[in-house]
Amino acid sequence: MARSSSPWTEIDLNLEAHDLEALFEPYDPLSSSGADLPHLPPAEAPQDPIEWDYIRDLIDEVYEDIADHYFRGKLIGGDKIADDGPLIVAPNHSGTAFPHDGVILDLLLWRRDNYKKSRKFRSVFSPKLAATWWMRLYTLDNWWRRCGGVDMTFVNYDHLLERGERVIYYPEGIPGIGKGFTKRYQLQRFHSSFIVLAAKHKAPVYPVSVVNAEWVNPTSFTFDPIDRLADRILGLPFFPMPIVFLALLFPFLFYFAFPSRMVFEVGDPIDVRHLLRKEGCQNLDNPERATLMRVAERIRQESQTNLDAAVQRHGDKPWDLKGLWQSLKNVRGRRARVLPTGWPFTVARHDRDRQRPPARNRLHAILRDIDITAFYLPAGWLLLKLARELREPPYGYRGLSSDERMLREGNYRWSLDSNPLPERISDE
Repeated sequence: MARSSSPWTEIDLNLEAHDLEALFEPYDPLSSSGADLPHLPPAEAPQDPIEWDYIRDLIDEVYEDIADHYFRGKLIGGDKIADDGPLIVAPNHSGTAFPHDGVILDLLLWRRDNYKKSRKFRSVFSPKLAATWWMRLYTLDNWWRRCGGVDMTFVNYDHLLERGERVIYYPEGIPGIGKGFTKRYQLQRFHSSFIVLAAKHKAPVYPVSVVNAEWVNPTSFTFDPIDRLADRILGLPFFPMPIVFLALLFPFLFYFAFPSRMVFEVGDPIDVRHLLRKEGCQNLDNPERATLMRVAERIRQESQTNLDAAVQRHGDKPWDLKGLWQSLKNVRGRRARVLPTGWPFTVARHDRDRQRPPARNRLHAILRDIDITAFYLPAGWLLLKLARELREPPYGYRGLSSDERMLREGNYRWSLDSNPLPERISDE
């Protein structure tokens, strides 16, 4: 097959890091959404923003109950996934507002490995989630990175697989979150960047069919022109209607989730290099872009077939309210933190309590967290923003320099070239 002279036809995997960074853009344009963010200044020594104690406490005290008794998450076929990387777990996204499905899948995968640090999956996420403060869980500072996420750039993705990490990657990208309920279970186009890296590192791809998570927000309907306008004005990559109009008034509703019974079914591993050969690729280290696109589409079609079959098996009762009632009976005394009405207080207070001394008395405990009530109030976003500007850490940013605030918020671009991770943790 004759090679095109187009500069995007070939990918030289031996290029320098800044070249790889540029090459990522054509495959996932949304990765450029953080282009205007400042880059994280180089550190004197390798550092990892993941906070092990925080995420274990968050799981133990909050999210394990939510996963087991509200979403009733179930992982099927997890034993197919190799214990060591490099490898890529590739789920479908639910077309809702906040990606609750990704949070629950991350928890279930790590729990299967007994919460060993060396077995923690690393998620690659769009800079849009870090740059937009309401796309962090209850606007918690730098939340995605603190829980193990890594900025999704070609270079970072490359470094993670080179380290032998097991990576969670959503091939649909943000369009998968914002596709809306009318497109439920319809996989959007797969970006082909992960094909390049899977081939380079001989990393198997494990498709994961996520069932019922679409029902977390069945009121989500999106339209491309409106989404583009919302992205430009609000920094929101999608504008799910009609619920978004209420969510703009009451922040609590942006994170609200109906009790969908989430099922995650792991498919058989896909050998990307084998598919490239079947598509006529003669040089696996230098595949043509057209070949990469065809392989990405083949994986999308196979994933769609798996997803359709999984929906037939597990999608007949997406909420299963009778089962929900039975499950909630097992959490008497803890229902306030299991039900979504209690999540803003539970999650925000849990984060703050790790950074402050105990309350002096009951009244002090109420008053120091009074700003959290803004999640439930009309025009609550404005009140939340005002409280952040006027209050000192851990409640806000008063007294912080611009650099200190940038680091606290996580409002930056993180490159593993200039800020590499330490050596991988061993549980031995």
